[in-house]
Amino acid sequence: MAVPTVPRILHRHLDVDGVRIFYRESVPTGARDDAPTMLLLHGFPSASHQYRRLIDALGSHYRLIAPDYPGFGHSDAPAPTTDGGTFSYTFDHLADITERFLQELGLTRFVLYAFDFGAPVGFRLATRHPERIAGLVVQNANAYEEGLSEAARSFIALRPQAPGAEQTIRELLTLPATRGQYEGGTTDPRLVAPDGWTLDQHFLDLPGRTRPQLDLAFDYHSNVARYPEWQQWLRTHTPPVLILWGRNDPFFPEPGARAYLRDLPDAELHLFDTGHFALEENLPEIAPLIADFLDRLGP
Repeated sequence: MAVPTVPRILHRHLDVDGVRIFYRESVPTGARDDAPTMLLLHGFPSASHQYRRLIDALGSHYRLIAPDYPGFGHSDAPAPTTDGGTFSYTFDHLADITERFLQELGLTRFVLYAFDFGAPVGFRLATRHPERIAGLVVQNANAYEEGLSEAARSFIALRPQAPGAEQTIRELLTLPATRGQYEGGTTDPRLVAPDGWTLDQHFLDLPGRTRPQLDLAFDYHSNVARYPEWQQWLRTHTPPVLILWGRNDPFFPEPGARAYLRDLPDAELHLFDTGHFALEENLPEIAPLIADFLDRLGP
């Protein structure tokens, strides 16, 4: 029996403005200098561990880099300004940290994989440095008004001063809600490993992790305000785009995927009968699509 090549994965920390940022990096077989590089930006309430199986599937052939944002996963969670600290948990600041993380790595050209929170972080990077984006893989990463469900709109409308707003967000940080994000909308929940939501909840429950999530939740409306800017960037720069979407996503439904075609009529769109974390159920179908996309882009 032929044994598939298993990639070598490095697990490192990088100091960025005094914050230790954890990241995973695959080493392509034979240390190929021309291997395409893909930056994997994770979503809520997860971290880079959500990409472990994808990295195992593709890491032998491509350089895959997946960081944890501050306040997520194995990265530091500096005390937020809203709780007497010095770190501002906004999407602008997450993009700042990610940008400097890439500078420290010397990464100046890459394919961007954007999922969930990876869209607001990634599109900020793209509009700041369009020359760095060799292509986009968009997986349930919304950038259009029609891609917001009623539940998402209600969430985005929350403000700190509104009665009950903070408690509503806190309920999303509990185990039933975390598990629901993984299993909601799936066709066969048996294909969704419990490791993901269990590990997510472990990190959410660590001391000092709640306030950063509250701050980011209250800042999410800043992303919707930037949708026109990101759409203009797509129309102007027309990067190669592969759209992969769980059509049963309760937050970002199918119209959000199709909306990209309005600005990128040549984009490649694939819909799957699953939920938000599409890789959990449909990795066998999705991984070959990404590999083909990266191969077509070239080194």
